[in-house]
Amino acid sequence: MDIRYKIRGGVPLRGDITIDGSKNAALPIIAGTVLCEGVTTLHNVPQLSDVRILLDILEFLGAKTEQKGNTVIIDNSKLLSKKIPGEYVNKLRGSIVLLGPLLARFGVVEMSYPGGCVLGKRSVDAHIEAFKQLGALDMSTSDGIHLQGTLKAGYVLLPEFSVTATENAILAAARTPGTTTIDIAAAEPHVQDVCAFVQKMGIQIEGIGTHTVVVHGQKIVQCTEHTVITDYLETGMWVIAALVTQGKLRLHNVRIEDLRLFLNVLKSAGAVWNYNEAEKTLFIDGEISSINAMKVQTNIFPGFPTDLQAPMGVLMTQARGVSRIFEVLFEGRLAYLYELEKMGAHIEILNSHQALVIGPTALKGKLVTSNDIRAGAAMVLAALCADGESTITDIKYIERGYHKLDEKLRSLGANIERIVLE
Repeated sequence: MDIRYKIRGGVPLRGDITIDGSKNAALPIIAGTVLCEGVTTLHNVPQLSDVRILLDILEFLGAKTEQKGNTVIIDNSKLLSKKIPGEYVNKLRGSIVLLGPLLARFGVVEMSYPGGCVLGKRSVDAHIEAFKQLGALDMSTSDGIHLQGTLKAGYVLLPEFSVTATENAILAAARTPGTTTIDIAAAEPHVQDVCAFVQKMGIQIEGIGTHTVVVHGQKIVQCTEHTVITDYLETGMWVIAALVTQGKLRLHNVRIEDLRLFLNVLKSAGAVWNYNEAEKTLFIDGEISSINAMKVQTNIFPGFPTDLQAPMGVLMTQARGVSRIFEVLFEGRLAYLYELEKMGAHIEILNSHQALVIGPTALKGKLVTSNDIRAGAAMVLAALCADGESTITDIKYIERGYHKLDEKLRSLGANIERIVLE
């Protein structure tokens, strides 16, 4: 099925948006329910295709799941560990966070290599290395991942600041009796929410939000109830939407602590925004903002989020002067710049990690494509501020990360149509 967005740009966005739950927190937390041999209830779970795929995988393994709006109820009491075929995991890179919980509970896990967005090389080596340090035997082949053995608490030194490898190690350690120390741990807000969920299961964790996490695991964990944090990446996208369309947006349920560097970069560039701590609302006034060139270098949290680099690239096309992008984490994440060039952007790609964006440029509506979830959001932003009509293909990527984006945009005044071609 071919799904596209058709957008006529030039309309300032105005209105209110309530930020959804974080997909990047919901997926590992859903996987973490495997640790509990009973019923777990999760609230504020975004209604996304990635969430549905992960729930389908759990059902394949024997779980019973029920989704009522943003609440998900999962009964893992009759769960089994059996090989998860490619037809499931090829659609979802995030399915890799099932490795730790399944291995800790059953002593064996098998799955085909996960798929997902194409963002350069994203090896599973960091995950396998973590489990080997906990005593697992690696029996993986070119056909899939196969780990088995009784895990033993100890010391894990991750080879890189990998978010999903950190989450896998934390979840595995939670059901491994004894104290496990995880060094070079990622500290992103969604990793912290995984820790908060595990704590509600009765597991003591130290060092949350730092790069050394200590997990005091137990053989039996408690089933619990948890509310997923709101999505700071969605918040950032709406902030930029207000700026590139010269609109005014009020965002609700905002966790500003997750976005301080991002917002400081924007303020330094000339963006006008105000945060109400009591109401957790962020007001962005794109009408009176005057954006100048900026430099963005992505990094691990609390550095600039790589998932907001592509939306910022669109804002740079509307900024005065020469802006610089240095994408440190993923080698394939600048591909969207070629799509922006089709729309008239003045860009110099220096290498697979660095580029210059010269602005301001009046973008023109064109036929462009989504390369991944965040690049897809960037194309939507570009179309919103472009002159004329744009068509964006491969919407499946966008809808993996943003719930009913077209409907939300229409509520703010955007001229957008979702087209389904058989």
